[in-house]
Amino acid sequence: MIAGVLIVAGIVGILLPVLPGLILVLAGVAVWAVPRNDAVGWTVLGLAVAIVVAGTVAKYLLPGRRLRDSGVPGRTIAAGGVLGVVGFFVVPVVGLFLGFVLGVYLAERARLREHAQAWPSTRGALAAVGWSIVIELLTALLATGVWIGGLVLG
Repeated sequence: MIAGVLIVAGIVGILLPVLPGLILVLAGVAVWAVPRNDAVGWTVLGLAVAIVVAGTVAKYLLPGRRLRDSGVPGRTIAAGGVLGVVGFFVVPVVGLFLGFVLGVYLAERARLREHAQAWPSTRGALAAVGWSIVIELLTALLATGVWIGGLVLG
């Protein structure tokens, strides 16, 4: 029961980024697997950890790569990151994403001097944020699927 609640809270935390989603999903799987202390539990936990690690790496690498490939300079991404961190503390729930997008827009506006030229980079940042959420959600759902498979097998 507790495992399921943690997993659901983690998935909700991904969609409404106020909770550490993947950590809660992994904690839910661990709460179920560790007390079992059998091959099924440890296998499910190991697979869930591998999925979460791979998904976390993909979540940070793929959207950033798309931004760089679209011509957004590294310092613009850094400005987005800094304002994202500030936004996280200023605006609960969505401040990280709002701050990142605003930081990209402001940096590109300063670099390119015009809204019309800065906007494509900002759209790219929005797409990157969207891909990051999608990747994290798919990762959580895959780990949840492994857990459900363990429930069925165990």
